Amino acid sequence: MGKYLYHIATRAHTFGDPVFDRVDNFIYKVIGVKNKGLTGMNWQKYIMTLLLTNAVMVVIGYFMLRIQALPFLNPNKIHGMEQGLALNTVISFITNTNLQDYSGESSLSYLSQMIVIIFMMFTSAASGFAAAMAFIRGLSGKVTDMGNFYADFIRIITRVLLPLSILGAMLLISQGVPQTLMHNLTVHTIEGKLQDIALGPVAALEIIKHLGTNGGGFFGANSAMPFENPTILTNVIEMLSMTLLPGGVVVAFGLMVSDSQKEKHRTIVANTSTLSSLHPKKRHKVWLGSQAKPLFIVMSVLFLLGLGAILWSESQGNPILKHLGLSQAMGSMEGKETRFGVVMSGLFTEITTAFTTGSVNNMHDSLTPLSGGVAMMNMMLNVVFGGKGVGLMNMVIFVILTVFICGLMIGHTPVYLGKKIEGKEMKLTAMAIIVHPLIVLVFSAIAVSVAAGVAGISNPGNHGLSQIVYQYTSSSSNNGSGFEGLKDNSLFWNVTAGIAMFVGRYVTLILQLAIVASLMAKQKVNDSIGSLKTDTMTFTTVLFVIVIVISALTFLPVLVLGPIAEFLKMRG
Repeated sequence: MGKYLYHIATRAHTFGDPVFDRVDNFIYKVIGVKNKGLTGMNWQKYIMTLLLTNAVMVVIGYFMLRIQALPFLNPNKIHGMEQGLALNTVISFITNTNLQDYSGESSLSYLSQMIVIIFMMFTSAASGFAAAMAFIRGLSGKVTDMGNFYADFIRIITRVLLPLSILGAMLLISQGVPQTLMHNLTVHTIEGKLQDIALGPVAALEIIKHLGTNGGGFFGANSAMPFENPTILTNVIEMLSMTLLPGGVVVAFGLMVSDSQKEKHRTIVANTSTLSSLHPKKRHKVWLGSQAKPLFIVMSVLFLLGLGAILWSESQGNPILKHLGLSQAMGSMEGKETRFGVVMSGLFTEITTAFTTGSVNNMHDSLTPLSGGVAMMNMMLNVVFGGKGVGLMNMVIFVILTVFICGLMIGHTPVYLGKKIEGKEMKLTAMAIIVHPLIVLVFSAIAVSVAAGVAGISNPGNHGLSQIVYQYTSSSSNNGSGFEGLKDNSLFWNVTAGIAMFVGRYVTLILQLAIVASLMAKQKVNDSIGSLKTDTMTFTTVLFVIVIVISALTFLPVLVLGPIAEFLKMRG
């Protein structure tokens, strides 16, 4: 998948070109994009085009949610959404967060589910991928502009997201996931009572929800609901879908920025087209470029450490039961589906928070304190693979910081991928790193200080603080999962979480592209015997330490007051 994404980003030949080129060219003609999207954009135009495109979708989506009471594709007679909740919802889905303050299947018509929710799941994922490709092109040092947003946006949808979604949806349907426009069914249960069975275009939403690292569910119970995730096979499909594209983007990064003199199997051919200058002349044999290896290793180690902590903590169960002499043979099954158990639930939790998807197959509010803390830490780091494209960009920001620190330590000018890291880049890097914790900690402080924020807490004490911090961490990192015990459908939570989602998504993207634009304007410098090597195990180790230290210094106090204190109380 990484090689395929690489070929798409560089306009290299792929097996589907005879079909996809016609589709893309038709779309270019309809929306007025000239020269088949080959005309490049500078970073300001690229980010402005992304923002304006997303803004138009927000306006249309908000309007559709407000008028969804219309009878068209609304067999269950769902009413129009309240204005504050509608605004929160469209911001949530256009930013790839998919935080749901509404009550699942009872709040949206089929029309809204399809042309607002599913539509934005495609476009928000494509926007993140497009920004990542522009970011990587700038780092590669082989282009003079960042490419064309419309081309990146369209190509990832038509060549990756749509084909994979069609195949994935068929697999889910084969396992019993509904895909219908039929109204809800009222049936007689075995107890002789009546029950409403909610239906809808579930499979179509379910697959892009995971492929695009979106996370918002058709039903309120998300992937814990049997109609969204009925079997072990669908659980595996959903987990693999979450990991496929974020992992593939790291591989694509390595192939795009690899030094042609070091990667002997790779040949770059000159071309008058900005994008075409990245085309491979022949099939390369390197699966992961040398510059991507440190990133991939650090991400993988962080992922495995988090997974181990969650599985261990959940297998221990509730210590209070142990004191009472009750069996803990099954571990902590509170809030989990018996068809998945502790291990599959723990693995799903680690994947959905590490890859910032937000889908859940168990109740995160019922996780043991240590597991809940690890889930929060994954989102606080926001570099453990992360969302499609965005996680890679966040990790590269830490790489630039590491290069700067190491350069100072060895007494050499910090250089990354042949470009000097100087004052301007470091100011932008510091701002990009600070934005995320600033959102989480400031909004959390406000929430615990005002009555409207405290009113949402369902569990007072340490766990109540964890509920608040988790909400803003999930919002800022564009994850969307929640502890769910929080009563978040109020004006205070809709507005503050909406701001956190918006700033966490777009301000960070602007800063990241600004850093790359600054590097693109610089002359390439040649390596010397004293140059810092950024593809060694030494650098990988330092990068790992920097990520941990920066995050620990930032978030450790609030983690101590929340999940760690709760964990120690339970153990004591």
